[in-house]
Amino acid sequence: MVFLSSFKYIYLWLPIIGFIIAFFASMTGGGGGFFFLPVLTIFFSVPAKIAVATSLAATLPVCLASSLGHYRKGNVNLKVGLIFAISGIIGALSGAAITNLMNSKQLKICFGIYSIIIALHMILTTRKKKKAELNGTCLPELKKMRKITRGSLYGFLSGIITGTFGTSGTAPVLTGLFDMRIPLKTVVGTSVLIVFVNTISALGGHILVGDIDMTLVVFLTMGTIIGAFVGSKTFAGVELEKAETNIRQWYAIAMIAFGIMMMIY
Repeated sequence: MVFLSSFKYIYLWLPIIGFIIAFFASMTGGGGGFFFLPVLTIFFSVPAKIAVATSLAATLPVCLASSLGHYRKGNVNLKVGLIFAISGIIGALSGAAITNLMNSKQLKICFGIYSIIIALHMILTTRKKKKAELNGTCLPELKKMRKITRGSLYGFLSGIITGTFGTSGTAPVLTGLFDMRIPLKTVVGTSVLIVFVNTISALGGHILVGDIDMTLVVFLTMGTIIGAFVGSKTFAGVELEKAETNIRQWYAIAMIAFGIMMMIY
């Protein structure tokens, strides 16, 4: 159900928060949904189920703006994106149904556990890659069938996460794309496209089974659209290949921190 909640002065912070999250999300291959959910529930006391659907609606403009920006700059691998997206649609619709079966406390605990597990996996794969580079060896190229299998698996997991938590499912997508050993800029651009498809699918499911607060969406998107465009343009002029390890590690640390906060809260 779509509805408008009454205005609160604290909502005036939402455009600023939306801009900051969208700016960095567009540079790291996401839609910002991972951070929208804990921000809405912890700092604005929004019920978890409403926060999930509202987060998806607020994420959609970020994904659209970022996808267009990265596609124009040639940072999108459409073939790889298609593999993730097809299985992601199925996962997103399934996740929307799962959300309706859990209460707010269960949703927050599951989100926290998911965040920590996927962050630890990201840290381990990053160290493995760094160790291989220091030893002067390159990780072997994946065969076509293994790429399809991994892409489908991570795409489905991403869809489940998107539909269940409204977080855009960026972490599984990034993990899967990094495992495919493609350039960082292509990882970021392709990730945004996959997240965009997942978000549309999940939002469609939540419109049928969940609640979306359009008041929160409007305030958030005031900042997210601008942040997404600025972030994608900034990203185009930055050499990030050398900073890939640091980006992945800091992203993982942020995920663990927010995961713990959600479980404690």
